[in-house]
Amino acid sequence: MICAVPVSASADEASWPEGPDIEAKSAIVIEANTGTVLYEKKADTQRYPASITKILTTLLALENASLDEVVTFSEDAVYKNEGDSSHIARDIGEEMTLEQCLYAVMLESANECAYAVAEHVGGDYQTFIDMMNEKVAELGCTNTTFTNANGLPDENHVTTCRDMALIAQAAIQNSTFRKIISTVQYTIPVTNKHDEETYLNNHHRMINAYKGSEYLYEYCIGGKTGYMQAAGNTLVTYAEKDGMLLICVVMKTTAPYDDTIALFDDCFENYAMYNVSDSETRYTDTGSSDNALFGETEAFAELDPDAEVILPAGADFADTEVELSYDNVTDDVLGTLVYSYAGKQVGTADVVTTGVSVSMYSFGKSAANADSETLSSDSETTVGADSGETGGIAGIINSVKNRFSVLANRISEQKWILVLVIVIAAAVVVALIFLIRAIAHWTWWYRRQKQSRDRRYKVIKNNRKWNRRRRR
Repeated sequence: MICAVPVSASADEASWPEGPDIEAKSAIVIEANTGTVLYEKKADTQRYPASITKILTTLLALENASLDEVVTFSEDAVYKNEGDSSHIARDIGEEMTLEQCLYAVMLESANECAYAVAEHVGGDYQTFIDMMNEKVAELGCTNTTFTNANGLPDENHVTTCRDMALIAQAAIQNSTFRKIISTVQYTIPVTNKHDEETYLNNHHRMINAYKGSEYLYEYCIGGKTGYMQAAGNTLVTYAEKDGMLLICVVMKTTAPYDDTIALFDDCFENYAMYNVSDSETRYTDTGSSDNALFGETEAFAELDPDAEVILPAGADFADTEVELSYDNVTDDVLGTLVYSYAGKQVGTADVVTTGVSVSMYSFGKSAANADSETLSSDSETTVGADSGETGGIAGIINSVKNRFSVLANRISEQKWILVLVIVIAAAVVVALIFLIRAIAHWTWWYRRQKQSRDRRYKVIKNNRKWNRRRRR
């Protein structure tokens, strides 16, 4: 089992880069894998999102429908776009696959395609809007209300940079979404209403040079543009470098690409990713019998080998503070180490089982007296700076042991339940056998009685016939 001898930096020693000055009224940069906020500027101020709304429209469609489904354009889809020029000229009754529609939505920002997708996926337009608001609540967005699927002007259609970053973070986890936003050009084949192919260009200028190459960015993997007079320019962009997947959201700006590139350059220069299992030296297998689980020489648990944290480039991994949380315990996850630096959460690492087969362990007096109520109350344990502290090595080991003690007790209880179920089942089977035998016996007795009555009647009848013959 791993054990801790943590060291944490003081508040004065830990610092966080301030980031560059930008023109945007609101902005945020997060690292997508850890969720760490690297930069923010009025990130919780509500603003009009314009067409970056379509990120959520596309995500919901991918989660609730198949790409090969046929979308039919209604009159509302074609005409309820307030004369906006962002469309690809679809006609009433036109049929396209959902996949083709989503490429039109994300590359050309086609409003009629977003409307048609919403009608198709939701069954009706309002139902889809309700789905959008349910999804943002699920993602933890607290300042967002969507009233349409394409971002057209509406004073009630608002969000924030922080909420859009959460939406964008959820979307990039979908591999099809990532493929779509990374596509530079796409061709829609002929349809039942168009006898020529429709060519689409990705409007994001950091990935596509069809309007010029001045903003092309080597590490950009895609994103979504937006513009509305009341909203100004809005832009969501993804960039990946050195193991970092950054999401930048800028809103209410006249220089969306300049702002985004400045923020990306600053973050890639001033932050670095650290693999927890490679960098964590405070957790080692001591080999001590006091800190071993079940007396096994092979490690029973380990840190998730893929877990990472992000820190300012000049920081030392050992300067992080770490807590042990039981909020997301499963059969394979014993707990989660939550890392923070300078007051910000910078990543997590699950403590996972290794699959080592262990024998039953005598947990000792303290472990035997532990119960599930005590464990549930210890939902979060701070790792101390001394292995002798209750929250340090002993705290982690004893906590894990106690959890397995409770598990063993529950297994024992389940065995008694199983025995009881078997006894009840056997009793039911015996009762059924007796019932069947009783029915069979009653049926046999009834047939014998009937046969007996039939024979008496036959004898009387035969005797009467014999008597009449004798009279003649």
